[in-house]
Amino acid sequence: MLELLFVLGFFLMLMVTGVSLLGILTALVVATAVMFLGGMFALMIKLLPWLLLAVAVVWVIKAVKTPKIPQYQRNNRRFY
Repeated sequence: MLELLFVLGFFLMLMVTGVSLLGILTALVVATAVMFLGGMFALMIKLLPWLLLAVAVVWVIKAVKTPKIPQYQRNNRRFY
């Protein structure tokens, strides 16, 4: 809801200052793109500790659960 009010206020301020409709639409598109990229970056920074924790957990699980190779499949060359 606040985002919509921000966009409407932005639109009205550009109209009041005398910017053309094409300039207003261009400014709205650029502002939307910048806000989207900024929001994605902030979300990535916010979720980074959880992503690192997930990677660490998967790494530990893979290290603990190494595949057990049966004795007859091992490549032991000490017995000739």
